[in-house]
Amino acid sequence: MTSPAAILCVDDEVSILKSLEIELRSALSDSQYLCEFAESADEAFEIIEELRQEGIRIVLVVSDWLMPGMNGDDFLIRVHHYNPGISTIMLTGHADEQAIRRTYEEANLISCLHKPWKASDLKLLISSVLSQHDS
Repeated sequence: MTSPAAILCVDDEVSILKSLEIELRSALSDSQYLCEFAESADEAFEIIEELRQEGIRIVLVVSDWLMPGMNGDDFLIRVHHYNPGISTIMLTGHADEQAIRRTYEEANLISCLHKPWKASDLKLLISSVLSQHDS
């Protein structure tokens, strides 16, 4: 039996998190994946630790780039160092190309979607990532 798995979304805008929640619930209708949401990198690290303690592995982190306290590239790189098996997707309306390139190189970044993203693109990416983790 495989251990429970989770997807973590991080964005300082509650409206973005709500959109992600709706899209994830739609994409994962009969899935066994937990969906967690955080409004900051610090809150996300707390959730990561709680899930780890509960024996739940995180397979995907979807993060905004421009956030107070810690930008998404730094956050995703720290997540990757914490657990290199976690796939990452960055959402951004503001990231510079150097930050995106750095995240591809140092954080197992699968894709960078620019806001506003297309729901179909996000669903396709998530399905692709989850199928890799399920195999």
